[in-house]
Amino acid sequence: MAEQEVPPYFLCPISLQIMKDPVTLSTGITYDRDSIQRWISSQKNLTCPVTNRPISSAAELTPNIILCQLIQSWSDHNPTTDLDTLPVTTSQVLDLFQEMNCLGKQIESLLKLRSMASSGSDRDKRVIEATGACTFLETLIIGRGFREPVDGKRVRELSLAILHDLQLSKSNLKYLVNSEFLSSVTRIMRFGSNESRTHAVILLKSMFQVSDSDTLVSLKLDFFKELARVLSDHISKKATKATLKLLIKACQSGRNRMKAVEAGIVSILIDLLLDSSEKRISESILIVIEIACQCADGRAELLRHSGGLAVVSKNILRISDVASEKAVRILYSVSRFSGTPAVVAEMMAIGVVEKLCLLLHVDCGAKTKEKAREMLQVHAKAWRNASCIPEKIDSFYTIL
Repeated sequence: MAEQEVPPYFLCPISLQIMKDPVTLSTGITYDRDSIQRWISSQKNLTCPVTNRPISSAAELTPNIILCQLIQSWSDHNPTTDLDTLPVTTSQVLDLFQEMNCLGKQIESLLKLRSMASSGSDRDKRVIEATGACTFLETLIIGRGFREPVDGKRVRELSLAILHDLQLSKSNLKYLVNSEFLSSVTRIMRFGSNESRTHAVILLKSMFQVSDSDTLVSLKLDFFKELARVLSDHISKKATKATLKLLIKACQSGRNRMKAVEAGIVSILIDLLLDSSEKRISESILIVIEIACQCADGRAELLRHSGGLAVVSKNILRISDVASEKAVRILYSVSRFSGTPAVVAEMMAIGVVEKLCLLLHVDCGAKTKEKAREMLQVHAKAWRNASCIPEKIDSFYTIL
């Protein structure tokens, strides 16, 4: 005998699971108690997930006894049905797309689709993607896919969350790399919640990783300003790591490098590096600073920061060989292209010379030693009074 289809009103709009303890809000919408309580505890403003109307407190949860009895009766007659194991079907996804075209149905439908995407198997994610979710959700994010009156901000944030949860294929990630979509995601980063900003940078990181550098040369200044804000706001480690990866990829282009510097990235990264205690984050910060210092404005921003050189120098022989190499390359760029007498004197005063001398006597990369040796030779006269330079300075530099 064929398995009976679960009545849709038995399903919680949040979890899409059959409700075990249905409760109704003052808005008239029924949820499973566990799901709505988790929703309420995670929201700063108490709102109904489907209608987005305010609710006063969790005390408004009214047991829906009649629905509970109906569900129990149906379950007794269908003991083999286990909703947790039912796979997502193409028709389910298409039905949700159809509902999203109906006034007042978009939020509820997006919540259902997000539940499928976030809690489903890899197979379910691929079914949703193959049904055209990427294109459909892109239109919602850009703003072409919904009618008023609708909470456009919420529609965009939910659509972005679904794209994030789907872990899109390479072809769809490439498809999203277009100016209209990037502009829309930039707006979400500017006005969206911290959760949505995190979803944005993680999705963008995945998009950029599969894109050619040539396709990323036209990024706008506002895009980099929002990335800078994500870093300065310390949203989460996930957001920070994704943003740093984004910058490493985007700043391979000279134009983007200039825009990132103009957005204030260098100063923010120095402050972030000062407080960083995680190896991977510190390495990524130094990589971005090193890329930024390949242009004159980037070096100027580093020198403009009162602790710029000192913070970079501090990370030599402290974190990893990668961090030491990048820190030395930053100092090399500054000393070679922006090495005024004042800058060279500051480098000696804050202990850069001692670090460079130490590098010559420890096990580190050959390129790192070479950069350190060259800096010591170029600025030999200015640094001859440094405490790490021996009295027989001529013989010392002969050894170098």
